Amino acid sequence: MTARINAAKWAPVPLALVALLAAGCAAQEDNDPKSATSSPSATPHGYVEGAKEGAEQQSRLVLNDPDSGSTRVLDLITGKVTKAGKVEGTADLATDGRFGYLHASGATHVLDGGSWTVDHGDHVHYYRAAIRDVGELPVGEGALVRSDAAVTAVTDQGGRTVLYDRGKLDAGDIARTGTLPGTATGPVIPYEEHLLALTGEGDAAKLTVFDRKGERVAAPDAECENPKGDAVTRRGAVFGCADGALLVREESGKFTAESIPYETESGPDGKGVPDTERAAEFRQRPGSDTLTAPAGDDAVWVLDVGERAWTRVETGPVVAANTAGEGAPLLTLETDGRLHGYDIGTGKETTRTKNLLTGKPHTKNASVVEVDRSRAYVNDPYGKRVFEVDYNDDLRIARTFDLGIEPVLMAETGR
Repeated sequence: MTARINAAKWAPVPLALVALLAAGCAAQEDNDPKSATSSPSATPHGYVEGAKEGAEQQSRLVLNDPDSGSTRVLDLITGKVTKAGKVEGTADLATDGRFGYLHASGATHVLDGGSWTVDHGDHVHYYRAAIRDVGELPVGEGALVRSDAAVTAVTDQGGRTVLYDRGKLDAGDIARTGTLPGTATGPVIPYEEHLLALTGEGDAAKLTVFDRKGERVAAPDAECENPKGDAVTRRGAVFGCADGALLVREESGKFTAESIPYETESGPDGKGVPDTERAAEFRQRPGSDTLTAPAGDDAVWVLDVGERAWTRVETGPVVAANTAGEGAPLLTLETDGRLHGYDIGTGKETTRTKNLLTGKPHTKNASVVEVDRSRAYVNDPYGKRVFEVDYNDDLRIARTFDLGIEPVLMAETGR
């Protein structure tokens, strides 16, 4: 990540720069990192009425037990667990950094996790507010939801995409603004004030760029065969393809696409990677340029977007994987119930935890590894708990949270 200016960590800077930043965002932060609020005399950029501004990331975990429908929000600053209603039969849980999208049969329930980050590149604002139910989107299991600060794109199983006003969603209202023409293969990604979609029939989908009103504005000469997996990084948006990844970037209003093929013994053509071993679902620390994905049953792909390079790390049988990015270990939760740390450069295991899982991992919705700037989180469904792990300290178990429900699904907000 780029350097960030934070009120608790400011170093002396020229007065002209201070004045410029003050004019741009006009925010003051309290010295207490857990209870800082915005100045009553100025409205910080990105502020929502009723929110409080903090001096550090206001991380929370949204958790759901599909069998009972019980949903909880765990505040990682205070340790408080809040009941957040019931959503039964949830097949998947996704987040855009603030909202939890619980996909069930026939509908997607939208839960405001009440914590989010507004990133301006040279500085960041962190907010916390009340947890609340927002309502339902009329798409269910299999729906794909992607958002930026202005628009939420919801793609159903048939590839049809409906656009919603993200600003009104922030205020608690679900407001449809339009649709995209045709159908998309996979999710539609809001990126750089536009929408990126893979469109067309057959195995090879073509990249199409739409504006926020749904009008087609560009079609770079790029294809992605059998697309699976996507991510947004500081260096561009990434789509997973049969031969590797497609990196889409914007510069001065122009969109370009670049292929990042898998490295194989026969060369960087991706043809030596069978479909069962390709990267099909990316995990990352939000905004990070380093992506992870299982590579079959006993290995993990690491994609360094900045270097345009894939690394295959041989591990044990993988349940989930993630990493904080440059300099941090690759974290893999394996079928032995332990969280393992690997050096990405050498591929060697460096440390491991005790068995964190009670019983065998759920087969339909396995445990996940969420990663933020300093901690990793692992859900133990049968044990009705979540572990907080310090990945910078030999995977030390920092805290254990008992929840009272089986947290089969977990996603982190506030990032």
